[in-house]
Amino acid sequence: MKTSDFDYALPPELIAQTPAEPRDQSRLLVLRRSDGSMEHRRFSEVADFLRASDVLVLNDTRVIPARLRGRRGSGGRLEILLLRRLEPGLWEALVRPSKRIAVGERVEVEGGGAFVEVLERKDEGVRLVRIADEALVDSLGQVPLPPYIRDYRGDRERYQTVYSREKGSVAAPTAGLHFTPELLGRLRDKGVEPVFVTLHVGLDTFRPIREEDPRQHRIHHEFGVLSPEAAAALARARVDGRRIVCVGTTAVRLVEQAAVKSGRPEEVQPFQGWVDLYILPGHRFRLVDAMITNFHLPRSTLLMLVSAFAGQDLVQQAYAEAVRERYRFYSFGDAMLVL
Repeated sequence: MKTSDFDYALPPELIAQTPAEPRDQSRLLVLRRSDGSMEHRRFSEVADFLRASDVLVLNDTRVIPARLRGRRGSGGRLEILLLRRLEPGLWEALVRPSKRIAVGERVEVEGGGAFVEVLERKDEGVRLVRIADEALVDSLGQVPLPPYIRDYRGDRERYQTVYSREKGSVAAPTAGLHFTPELLGRLRDKGVEPVFVTLHVGLDTFRPIREEDPRQHRIHHEFGVLSPEAAAALARARVDGRRIVCVGTTAVRLVEQAAVKSGRPEEVQPFQGWVDLYILPGHRFRLVDAMITNFHLPRSTLLMLVSAFAGQDLVQQAYAEAVRERYRFYSFGDAMLVL
């Protein structure tokens, strides 16, 4: 297995720069693992493929205003992107330009009232920083968008799911961006059981895989919570033989981590802690029966996870079909339902 096995050519104009309006009017590629068939639909029609007994796992994390503009004592400006909260006031952060910032330096956040102190150098521009008054981040920071979204000037709430509530992510769980309150209501009326979990999206969203052997890549851990209620719902579904449908790779990683920790899927235990499960082809899925996902970057851990679930060859065929049919890719792009 090589990282280059998960590469593909994408015309730049297929990278979505704006979200679909309304949310559920994005396109949906339905991919069936049983026979390799594909079907082109709208996301608003996803209920046609879900059963009344299905459990729908949704990541309710909320993107924080993690992008801070700073000014050094010398007057120079820099950008601080908060990546992962280790404890109150203590964060891992990307600092740009990183070469100019020294350990021990204090940076004033533009807007006034908050200071960031650099405590330690880590790898690839990452620094350990302390924020003197963390509560000010909400008013001084900006919600970050991925670097491939170049000039979006619309409502930043469109980069949040309609069910987001637990603050902590630096990037959205984008497979959930397609749901509207009305669509979720129709699914509940059909009998689909929503189960909310939390996984805060962190550094690995921004890190490319540079190693040619993907098994040598070090995946960063992200904080997740599977509540006792959510764990019980998943355990009941498994015992009853009902399908568990995960919305997004983040939900997949969290529930699979919980299943690995518990040892027996029918006895899923509540989980709270760091999720470091790295899913590559060959992984034995214990809980996930179907997934909704966006189209991911080449050579990424997310594409490898989807390939582990659906099969590498079939995913390559699906991506080639999506390119031919001019689907929109990445965070603001279209979706795929893998059954």
